[in-house]
Amino acid sequence: MIRTIPKNGYITQKPRHSLMKWRVHSPDDKIDHPVLKKLPPDIQREIIQAFENRRVPAGRMVFEQGNPGDSFFMITSGRVRIFRKNAEGVKAELAMLGPGDSFGEMALLTGAARSANVEAADDLDLTVLAKVHFDRILRNYPEVSLTLIMQMASWLIRNDPMLEMEKSRWYQPAKLTILDFVLIIGISLLCALVFNSSNPNGVALFPRIVLHSDISYVDPDAAFQKHAASSAVFVDARPTNFFDQSHIAGAVNIPLSVFDIMYMMKLQADDKNQPIIVYGRTVSRRYDVDVANKLHLRGHKQVQVLDRGLSAWEKKGYPVAR
Repeated sequence: MIRTIPKNGYITQKPRHSLMKWRVHSPDDKIDHPVLKKLPPDIQREIIQAFENRRVPAGRMVFEQGNPGDSFFMITSGRVRIFRKNAEGVKAELAMLGPGDSFGEMALLTGAARSANVEAADDLDLTVLAKVHFDRILRNYPEVSLTLIMQMASWLIRNDPMLEMEKSRWYQPAKLTILDFVLIIGISLLCALVFNSSNPNGVALFPRIVLHSDISYVDPDAAFQKHAASSAVFVDARPTNFFDQSHIAGAVNIPLSVFDIMYMMKLQADDKNQPIIVYGRTVSRRYDVDVANKLHLRGHKQVQVLDRGLSAWEKKGYPVAR
């Protein structure tokens, strides 16, 4: 039976004039996708039967921001435009995806409402997996859960630079002159000084990043000795796009944005007494401190933070992978 998916995201019986169609896959269908290649053939066949093909004409919305997150999409042909709108109606373009790309994976993990709009830029052929089928597969085959979660974690990490780009677009400051900066800084300092002089507790002019008292800093030389002896695990806490550019040889990447998932995959089974050295400060953020604190809360006894970060390590000429 052919059905249509209206703009509100709910399935209704297809009228004769509908342009958005789907069909259920048969066991003989083939879907070339990374997550399927890692699964046994019998499980692949059941998952393939749970997929649906959907056709969407150019200019139509696949789903809108706020719609229920009830399915995951892979693009067979055509392109989609992903964008968001804020409360004032300002549109922020996020990405243009094409054949082989996928979107909506967060729905499989959380079922949360859609966080962006997806519009068909061309006539689309989509392969769709509904969350209800995904949940059934995990119940029937709990052993494949880790494979699926690892693949979806990679999708989330892949999206991290896109989210950073969106954030920078939405909060792009207006152009200011040097005089404007001087006035703003001067007024801020004056207000802070007046407040501190009248308040015995005072307020710090610059926020402090607090490292747990049980966590210490380690200088690059001492860290290198542990690296050479393979006596410590090195954790890069930066977003994946920074990690891909340059990282300490042999380090594992556990970005702060997906800490819980990546920790479960890479460190949860490790000995809690194994020394861990965390690094990952950037110009705008101290990822290393946040991740080190999280590792301490997970029960790791010997967590240290690399003093002065990756730049100090590289200046010493210690091994770096790119």
